[in-house]
Amino acid sequence: MRRKKVRQTWNKYNLYNISRMQTPTAYDKTFFQQKWKSKALTRAYHGEQIKEKHWERMFRRSIPAVVPMDHEYLAKHDGSELAAGRGSGLDEAEKGRNPAKTPYMQMTFHPTERRLDTAIFRALFASSARQARQFVTHGFVKVNGKRMIYPGYMLNPGDMFQVDPERVMWATGARKDQDKYETSGEYMTTPEENEPVDEVAEEDEDARPASAESPSTASAADAPEATERTPEELRKELTALMDQAKILLKDPKDLSPKQKIELRSFRTNLKRAISRNKATESEAEDYESQLAALTARLAVSPSSSNSSTSSANTSAVPTEVEDLTKEQAKLLKEALQRAHENPYDPSKPYLTPWAPRPYMSAFAFIPRYLEVSHSICSAVYLRHPVARPGLAEVPTPFHKETNQLAHAWYLRRR
Repeated sequence: MRRKKVRQTWNKYNLYNISRMQTPTAYDKTFFQQKWKSKALTRAYHGEQIKEKHWERMFRRSIPAVVPMDHEYLAKHDGSELAAGRGSGLDEAEKGRNPAKTPYMQMTFHPTERRLDTAIFRALFASSARQARQFVTHGFVKVNGKRMIYPGYMLNPGDMFQVDPERVMWATGARKDQDKYETSGEYMTTPEENEPVDEVAEEDEDARPASAESPSTASAADAPEATERTPEELRKELTALMDQAKILLKDPKDLSPKQKIELRSFRTNLKRAISRNKATESEAEDYESQLAALTARLAVSPSSSNSSTSSANTSAVPTEVEDLTKEQAKLLKEALQRAHENPYDPSKPYLTPWAPRPYMSAFAFIPRYLEVSHSICSAVYLRHPVARPGLAEVPTPFHKETNQLAHAWYLRRR
């Protein structure tokens, strides 16, 4: 941590190093040492995956910059006013503010912004420049509709690049809690582990009607109160929810196409939970709330038939739905819409419902020279970055003096 270097990554340790970064002292160093130190710091951030010889060939001493022009002033005058008076123009009564200086030295590493891997990182499609490079080499990136496997490809103005949306969701989304998903059994398992579970689920499904018909010998008063429901009770409750979903789908005429899709997806997810035979109590409550929201939207009572199969918790759903106010029904509708747009899927390698990575907000900005559409994971490289009065379009965490010394280092042989 003594020689801390900042990188192009969203890592929390990198954010800590950026917050503690200071401009190197110059009073105790020679000019050569100042240039060397500045070069080492800036190269660790700007293209640290690029070889030094390659970067020296990319370096350009000329800095692209633009100067804003006042179109109204140009339309009113032809330039002769600058020679009026005593040759230096007439004195103005009110002088305007001094224009901001153009930070030319902040554009020292502008050639690296044309690289494909750097552009992917700037567009927020990857959590680091090295991860963006990995996406390119593994074939998950297209440029102008064609697969590109070279991370050093130099983009031209107007080029469009696309990244696989699943990779973007994984790179920018929060990670799963390994311990939590291992204990609950929701983490991705191998096919060998899934096969015996399916066999047991089929046997239980065949034996369920016989056990439901036989009367219970023990009374409910003698049984002790259980703090948690057993897996068999959870399974029966999920099966009752499945029966209610089937009842809702019996009359398709009263349902809109969107409602049919929601009910069928709910039934599919519920069937997976039953066949997995490892449903948790939180999952059962989640499915209950989903069915309550569905019945609230459909204005259908799920206990109109086969009420004997529903449990005590599920039988209370219709009365709760009838007591809902307009505001509560609106909230249920919005919650169901959010669940439909961002569903829970334990098979994904990232946390679902999707949430951004922690500490992402500090890096969530897009440069002006990129036009990004996060809904389709595509971006357009509009133009090369330029310097303007008071603004340099190359994002850098370093002071202008540090970049100036780094620029002077690479000018030594030119």
